Amino acid sequence: MSRLSVGGGLGVAVALQFLVLVGMLAKAAMPLWTGSEIHVETVPVDPRSMFRGNYARLNYDIGSLPHDVRIDASRLHTGVVVYVVLRERENGLHEYAGAFLEQPEEGIFLRGRITNDYSPYRVKYGIEAFFAPKQKALKLESELRGGGVAILMVTRSGSVALKDVVPNVAEQ
Repeated sequence: MSRLSVGGGLGVAVALQFLVLVGMLAKAAMPLWTGSEIHVETVPVDPRSMFRGNYARLNYDIGSLPHDVRIDASRLHTGVVVYVVLRERENGLHEYAGAFLEQPEEGIFLRGRITNDYSPYRVKYGIEAFFAPKQKALKLESELRGGGVAILMVTRSGSVALKDVVPNVAEQ
């Protein structure tokens, strides 16, 4: 083998790895670019981590399915994709309105995965942690003690990204 063919093969391998990383980044950012903004109530659970930096772990009411969910329990287990439909309340915040195993054709819904094998079933959407610079994280720690509002960007396919977390001024 010549040095040229080895160098060319190495260049192709590096380019493919770069393209995969760019694709992963674009997929994660797609809801921020193309999504619709909605607001849901949240409660921060843990404001900082020595290993992960300054962040708040967020807990949502929509993070668990109610006991009376209308999905056959034999089909719910760890890793199953579930679509949680949301409805807007009078105060502008969104809340749980139903759950399905098939993607709804209309309305606002989040695509998540079941994380346990028993009721109440927990759903992870990828919006459970909010990272912030140190000063903002410390400020949020005190402001969000009574709860907050997560500003989410949701695409038509149910992909969701966390845009911001703000104090819930309606509760104060």
